[in-house]
Amino acid sequence: MAIATEAFTPLARIEKPRGYWRTVGGRLVRDRLSMTCAAVLALILLAALFAPWLGLADPYQGSMIRRLRPIGTEGHILGTDELGRDMLSRLIYGGRLSLLIGLLPVFNAFVIGTVLGVIAGYAGGLTNSAIMRTIDVFYAFPSVLLAIAISGALGAGILNSVVSLTIVFIPPIARVAESVTTSVRSLDFIDAARASGANALTIMRVHVLGNVLGPIFIYATSLVSVSMILAAGLSFLGLGTRPPEAEWGLMLNTLRTAIYAQPLIAALPGVMIFAVSICFNMLSDGLRSAMDIRS
Repeated sequence: MAIATEAFTPLARIEKPRGYWRTVGGRLVRDRLSMTCAAVLALILLAALFAPWLGLADPYQGSMIRRLRPIGTEGHILGTDELGRDMLSRLIYGGRLSLLIGLLPVFNAFVIGTVLGVIAGYAGGLTNSAIMRTIDVFYAFPSVLLAIAISGALGAGILNSVVSLTIVFIPPIARVAESVTTSVRSLDFIDAARASGANALTIMRVHVLGNVLGPIFIYATSLVSVSMILAAGLSFLGLGTRPPEAEWGLMLNTLRTAIYAQPLIAALPGVMIFAVSICFNMLSDGLRSAMDIRS
């Protein structure tokens, strides 16, 4: 019995092969730049979520006596804005709306665009032509002008900004989803699923979606930075968040008159938009490299 146990001991120590997503996670963790960007984004997100418990000053309470105090002022580490409101609290609270308006349209467009693209790519024929030709109509307009036109027609507001940006991002995501689905639908495992009697909905949900979701997700993450910039642009033009709400694009608009008096304070919201956009871009690049396990 002892000899048999010793003979089978090496077999018990054989490690199971690592799964795909576990491999992707390991590759992503080893990417220092991506992890640094993820840490910065996590810090900004946590600060925005737990802002009421950080002991910050009231972001809406102003004082004309304290207006445009420089960075490093006692009690106001990042100074005050044109109405005497604390800039640190305004930036942290502003991250709530800025991240919401930047992430929610991409998520909505990811869901809707993926569904449309997978249906068009798998069905082909008239269904593909009807969906994709409708999608192509939106490519006739630049994304910035299309977002401004839709927001201008709907009116200013957070909800209208989310709707307009969602409409802007659906066409490119649907195009990517249709392209990768078309390349997958003719593979052997799809033919085997059809031969086994599976219906079209089951094939798309089980077999197709699992193989095309990765490239679509990577492309969607690359659009988050664009969404942040477009959302800030809409607020800057008065088509997004309304005063006195704290939002980075709106803060850039209200502080533009103070650029000659306090240029560093006026640039702080832009620095936050730039930092978050760059971090999302770097994280998206790292995720794409990690998912390309063939390299």
